[in-house]
Amino acid sequence: MNKQPGTQIKLTNVSIVRMKKGGKRFEIACYQNKVSEFRSGVETDLSEVLQIEQIFTNVPKGQVAKRDDWTKCFQTDDMDKVIEEILRKGELQINNLERTHQLSSLSREIATLVSEMTVDPNTNRKHTVGMIEKTMSEIGFSVKADKPAKAQALELIKKLTSEESEGTLPIRRSRMRIRITMPGKDAKRVKENILKEVEEVEEDDMGMEWEAIVQINPGSFRTITDLVNNETKGKGRVEVMGNV
Repeated sequence: MNKQPGTQIKLTNVSIVRMKKGGKRFEIACYQNKVSEFRSGVETDLSEVLQIEQIFTNVPKGQVAKRDDWTKCFQTDDMDKVIEEILRKGELQINNLERTHQLSSLSREIATLVSEMTVDPNTNRKHTVGMIEKTMSEIGFSVKADKPAKAQALELIKKLTSEESEGTLPIRRSRMRIRITMPGKDAKRVKENILKEVEEVEEDDMGMEWEAIVQINPGSFRTITDLVNNETKGKGRVEVMGNV
């Protein structure tokens, strides 16, 4: 990084985020790949995202924005707040080659996550990453460069399990297999609410103690553990037995 005289600062190997506000253009210079990490919450430290803590009108030309301009347009003289707004709401500028590479890499990451989170309901085996990528292409799934891979993977799973995609690729979320135990008197009160969160009951044995082995979607685990802990005052247990 070489500082030039006046208000020009030259930067290289930079990712630019641009935002127009109040009829003016503002840009910030970031490290490559750090913008998506900041937007997804993986990175929270601005100094790790920015190549330089500065607001520009044109990063490639090294033209720094006038303080009066960004203060007026953003209604604040706090540079960090302005930079953060540009970072969150601005448009990431990348060339065609970078975009193609980024989207290809992101597509692969999405397919990998879907493979890890799902199974074929007919065989209980995972689909290959290649098979999922092929299906993404067939159904015209649009990969978005500015959206986290996990959010898009969950969106793809939802799409593939919807009625409109029936027959495309048999798929369901991988389930957690858990054992629930608690005193029988507590179970009589809370069992019905717990079973509402369950996908499949393998074993259900009620006596002085209730013991059940069930399959659940991962998203229901917290709800069930909270129910068991709160309703039994710590006398119940939830044990993870693996994935199915």
